[in-house]
Order: sequence, then structure tokens, then C-alpha cells
Amino acid sequence: MAKAVKLSDIAQRLNVSTVTVSKALSDQKGVSEEMRARIKALADELGYVSPSAARLKPDEKSYNIGIIIAQRYLDQSQSFYWSMYQEVNTAALAKKSFTMLEVINENDEDACNIPKLVESGRINGVIVIGIMRRPYLEMLYKATDLPIVFLDFYESGIKCDAVVSDSYFGMYHMTNYLCSQGHKKIAYVGTLFSTNSITDRYFGYCKALMENGIELRKDYVINDRFTDSGAMKGYTIKLPKDMPTAFACNCDVAAIELIDILKKEGYRVPEDISVVGFDNYAFFNAENIELSTYAVNVKGMAKLAVKNILKKMSGDMTPRGTSVVEGKMIMGKTVKKPAKN
Repeated sequence: MAKAVKLSDIAQRLNVSTVTVSKALSDQKGVSEEMRARIKALADELGYVSPSAARLKPDEKSYNIGIIIAQRYLDQSQSFYWSMYQEVNTAALAKKSFTMLEVINENDEDACNIPKLVESGRINGVIVIGIMRRPYLEMLYKATDLPIVFLDFYESGIKCDAVVSDSYFGMYHMTNYLCSQGHKKIAYVGTLFSTNSITDRYFGYCKALMENGIELRKDYVINDRFTDSGAMKGYTIKLPKDMPTAFACNCDVAAIELIDILKKEGYRVPEDISVVGFDNYAFFNAENIELSTYAVNVKGMAKLAVKNILKKMSGDMTPRGTSVVEGKMIMGKTVKKPAKN
């Protein structure tokens, strides 16, 4: 079987970038008519077949789905996104399709280098798991005619379908639960604007406080990761001077780390301070803490993302926008009524 011609093969022959080749073949702006004609002529000569054309073959019954994840999400031996990838892989196999994973390191993300899976021509569509820097996502959207679905995030201004958890109402319910237990001094743990899910969860937290007549406090918004990189590894959560009676954490990883910090400072959870998390995922929970949290429906999200990308790869390019998958509250053992002074 002859080796499939890649965008990089054409780019190398004409001494141009793969982005230029992709734009020329998909009739996008930014390429001179002369160069566009040369690229198309060489593509025909070499027998290049675009992934979009390949996926429309009537006799094709299975697809290759490229999965892209930023390396910072996989710094540890396991992670929430590794679990999500496994569910995507399972959902794809159930539909007689296959996944191919590419982990994007920080240098490639910063330089906006096209993923090797996209260049290879071996995949029919892309699922991006976990938000990446906007310039990289814009490059990915413009550099290929492959269908793309975002999983666990959305990005305004980029016309890609997305599947997300119910961050806003999920955190609203968890914070409302704390309020129903009598808590009035509730802090939010999460670095705002590092991901849209953290910010959406913050707004759900705000809604619950406002409906319960509780004042929003700036000193009760506590970072849990580095602002520039969004990485949690190596970051230490700092407690406020005026201690809350409860903390609403944007994820279980932050919640478990916070509980450890509180214990080192002499606080008991939940006797002195209550803590809730989000995700229902904390693989490194060495003390087996039964955390009160909001369980994200990872399996449901993965199935819907695969369903949407398969429809697009089969030729149905109907926009589906952002789909929200509801989760459920888990009543653990980290919440009690506030202790009386």
C-alpha cells in the first residue's frame, strides 16, 4: 500500500509552511493565487487526499479519532483527563472506531505547532480534551478542515461544538447545600479565568450566596494554581486571615489538598470547617476521605463527544453548539453545620 501523502510532504517540496498548504487546499485567505495554484497542482500530482474527502467514502464504516491533550493535565501518573480519555476510547470502540492520542507539550502549544496527528492524514476528526491556549486553538481551527469537538471546555469565537459538565448549576447546588447547613462565611477555591469551567463554577457559587443574602468577599476567592500556566503542581493554597466556616472548591484535587493544609494548621474537617469539591475524582486520596462533591458524568460526556464527532466525520456538519451534561451531588462526610464559637 502506497504511503499516504501528508501536508508536510507538499510543504517541504515547495518550501512553505503546512499552514500555507492547508489554507491553499481549503481555499482560505492568506495565500497568493500563484502559490495556491502551485500547491493544488503538486497535491494532485502526488495524489493527496484530504481527510474530509476520505471520511465521506460510502464504504467506510470506522474512523480514526485524534485525541489532543495538553501535557500539563497529565503531569501525574493519573489525572481527571486521563480518566476522560479512557471513557472516550471506550465510547469510540463501541462505535467500531479508534482513537489516537497526542500529548501537546508546552513548547509546541506556545509555538502553535500543528499536531503530528493532523499532519499525518491518519485521522478523520479531532477531540480536544481540556482547554488549551487560545492562539493554539485558533491555529488548530484554521490549519485543518477536519471536524473538531471540544470536550470539558468551550471557547467563544471559535466555531467548534463542545461538550461540558454543568459547572454553573453544579457549584450553585453545592454552595446552596453549604448555605442550607447554616454556613455564611463560605470561600471559593479556584484561580479565576484559568479555565472557563473554574469561572463558571465561581458564578454558580456567587448565585447561591446572593440568593441566600450573603455578601461576596474578595478575600474569599482563593487561587489554587499558577495564573500564567494554569498548572496546579507546585502551587500552595494560601488560607485567608479571617477563616471561613466552609470552602467550595472548584475540583476535588484542590479540595483534598486544602483539607491537608487545614489539618496541618490544626483544623478538623468537618468539625471545625466544611469542604466541598467538584468532579468526584481524587485518585490520590490516600486517607480515603469521603468528600462531599458534585459528580461529573464523565461517561455521558465522552459518549456525547464521540457521537457528535462521528456525525461530523460521516458528513453531517450541522452545528450543535455547546452541550451541557448534568451530573449529581454526592453527600460525603466533609460537611457539618458550622461550629459555635
